[in-house]
Amino acid sequence: MCEADAPPPLADLAEGSLFLDFDGTLVALADRPDAIAVPRHLAPLLDRVAAALGGRLAILTGRALADLDRHLAAPHLAAAGSHGLELRGATAQAEHTAGPNALVHARAALAAFAAGAPGLLVEDKPASVALHYRLAPERETAALALAESLAAATGLAVQRGKMVVELRPPGPDKGDAVRALMAEPPFAGARPVVVGDDLTDEDGFRAAAALGGFGILVGAARVTEARYRLPGVEAVHAWLEAGARD
Repeated sequence: MCEADAPPPLADLAEGSLFLDFDGTLVALADRPDAIAVPRHLAPLLDRVAAALGGRLAILTGRALADLDRHLAAPHLAAAGSHGLELRGATAQAEHTAGPNALVHARAALAAFAAGAPGLLVEDKPASVALHYRLAPERETAALALAESLAAATGLAVQRGKMVVELRPPGPDKGDAVRALMAEPPFAGARPVVVGDDLTDEDGFRAAAALGGFGILVGAARVTEARYRLPGVEAVHAWLEAGARD
């Protein structure tokens, strides 16, 4: 693990399989998950990159796949949703993982907690529930403590991210999604490249490295499993544009 700071060479993309996080990587973060602005050029850009790579492009996101498809007009792309709990392969349909009964209790507890503090937002997903506190950062300690308490009581797993904490069933993560997609055409045999900004992307970075590839951190330099770094969303778009031309 090191502090990545160098930009990735395009030569490593040409023969790679590319796995892209969505929020904070392809689109700028917003105060609310439904408030993101998706650039008009993004879907056509991803199509050009996918064509240049022979279809070896997938989206890795914490969003549910149905939510991703509402924002990004590219449902034909391979994708992993809910941090790996949902998988849409290059040839397979989406697999929706039903949440356990424990999620009912977790959803109710998080909703009650959020009701008592302006700025907190509960995001209900098919297989998990997330509590966003970007607009109430002073509630972070209490939010994390509640999540840990609920996890201990229900057997759910805690998934932390940028100003959000999520409760989900133990199971596949973004690294597992990378491994699953790398086992099937057209990804198999290529070098995996994972691009992401959040703590949840570290699982993908580790999986890529174990398979002979690497990760690219998006945002400020920090200790990471990624080998390279791009400073932000616009830099990711520019790197992808250059890759699509080469």
